[in-house]
Amino acid sequence: MAKLELVDEAPLAGVERRGQARVRRFRMRQNGLTVLMLRDTVAPVLAYQTWFRVGSRHERPGITGIAHLFEHLMFNQTEHLAAGELDRLIESAGGDTNAATWTDWTYYRDSVPAAELPLVVRLEADRMGHLTLTDRQVESEREVVANERRFRVDDDVLGTLDERSYALAFARSPYRWPTIGWMRDIMAITTEDARAFYRTFYAPNNATVILVGDFRERDALALIAERYGDLGAAELPREPTLREPRQTAPRRARIRREVPADRVVMAWHAPALGHREHVPMQLCDDVLAGGPSSRLHRRLVVKDAIATDVGASLTPFAGTGLYQIHVTLERGHSAAEAERAVEDELERMAREPITPAELGKARARAETQLWSSLSTADGKAEVLGMYETVLGDFRALAGLRQATLTTGARAVQAAVRRWLRPEARNVVVASPARRVGGRS
Repeated sequence: MAKLELVDEAPLAGVERRGQARVRRFRMRQNGLTVLMLRDTVAPVLAYQTWFRVGSRHERPGITGIAHLFEHLMFNQTEHLAAGELDRLIESAGGDTNAATWTDWTYYRDSVPAAELPLVVRLEADRMGHLTLTDRQVESEREVVANERRFRVDDDVLGTLDERSYALAFARSPYRWPTIGWMRDIMAITTEDARAFYRTFYAPNNATVILVGDFRERDALALIAERYGDLGAAELPREPTLREPRQTAPRRARIRREVPADRVVMAWHAPALGHREHVPMQLCDDVLAGGPSSRLHRRLVVKDAIATDVGASLTPFAGTGLYQIHVTLERGHSAAEAERAVEDELERMAREPITPAELGKARARAETQLWSSLSTADGKAEVLGMYETVLGDFRALAGLRQATLTTGARAVQAAVRRWLRPEARNVVVASPARRVGGRS
């Protein structure tokens, strides 16, 4: 009989909290399924999430977008349920279900009343092991995804800029193609491609089940062992190379779109989530673009008045990631002006450490964001699943949190010098489309 064995346990985010149980990790010896459990009896609800270690980086040219396509296919028919039945059953029980896909992972979440644990265990085990894939289902969901791509990328300036930014910045890494996939690949995916992808990646030894909320551990372990115990492990392929070669010269691209003024994305390679300089880069990001008091907002929007909006993002990737700065220019101002202003601010950060006040605010905001994300059962499950999947161990969260509280201004300065170099910049500009006669 299948059995889940306790492997280890640790406090959530490395902090012991009164009245809260520790996160306990179990593993099923028969098929390699990992289960994380955290009892939280504040409310009679459950967050039940299944994280698969598969995302767009596990694809290959020709079938890009298949990981995201599966986010749709997994809500279809199984050997035991008709299409749409999973949604109907969870909603009828007073719950909610959804899914998400990115570069390193795909996850499925169920939020239900505590009494509905047997239902979600049955449904999730069923679609992990018994999904039915037919030509009609693949064709139908493929058209849904194609329309989503048209709406979010092809007909959206920001989506197009973001996609071009990744393609420009990454020369080798599989992060260079978009999670939604290239349109030609989406339309070429076959039912046999889908079946092969499912057999390879949707296996218990490639998955982590996260259970957070009001439950009895013994009962939950018995349910999971019963439902998942007969699922077989898969032979997983080798992980793709995620380290990007050092960039030695800037790269540029320009597109024409129906925009009133230039929009620009500047991007640099960035440290992986588990890299020692990821936290310094997070603090750098907050100082540069963390709201109305940030350096770039004050410089571009308030002082120079050349932009209407400035934002930035740092990817929490398993491998070399991307740091992006987005600027929307005012009419009459160019992307070149924004580039010069951003470069000025980066040179200043490389030359002079950030101030104690800036460092303190950035640390406080990071700590606030972390605990806000852990304020609900769904939030706790999502954070646990992401760190367990991307870094291989949810306990890495504690180390990153501690680094946030102890990283100094000199470490931030060193990260800027290492990663945000002028020669490592990738720039994509969307300029107003030219009218007839060549005037813009």
